[in-house]
Amino acid sequence: MQLFAGATHVAALVTAGEANQLPVLPHWGELIFGFIAIAILYVIVQKKVVPNLEKIYADRTAAIEGGMHQAEEAQQQAQAALEQYNAQLAEARVEASRIRGEAQEQGAAIIAEFRVQAQVEANRIAEAAHKQIEAERQQAVVSLRSEVGRLSTELASRIVGESLHDQARQSGIVDRFLAELELGAVRPETVGQDA
Repeated sequence: MQLFAGATHVAALVTAGEANQLPVLPHWGELIFGFIAIAILYVIVQKKVVPNLEKIYADRTAAIEGGMHQAEEAQQQAQAALEQYNAQLAEARVEASRIRGEAQEQGAAIIAEFRVQAQVEANRIAEAAHKQIEAERQQAVVSLRSEVGRLSTELASRIVGESLHDQARQSGIVDRFLAELELGAVRPETVGQDA
């Protein structure tokens, strides 16, 4: 009941003209002044603040898009540089392979040339050695012939008891004996077959 009594009291105050004294309801003058102030504030914000904000937004967007465009260009340049580097690297590898092949060919040619020179030198040395050996053999044969001739003459002189020291006779006998020996006409006799 008290609730009903409070509601009737408010209604009585409103009807009695005490509505001007309520703090919640604004006065008509304040209401109009508030609308005008809001309209002026809206116009100022619309003319000054919003274009500046849109300009800042556009600049920021352009900067971001420009940065992205520059980044894309930089990436394309980096890709082009990488491709160029790879092409140069491949070219350098081909060049290195070619140089290596040429070096191997030159090395093989040099080795073959040295082998030929070594073979020629070895043949020359062998030929010189053969000539020296042949000369030494001839010298040994001559020396042995004279020594064998001298020894056989002395031996024959002792056996025969006659001097065979005549140079012409000695030389003829020795040469004939050695020639028969080389032909195989003379057979060495074994010692102890006297019977």
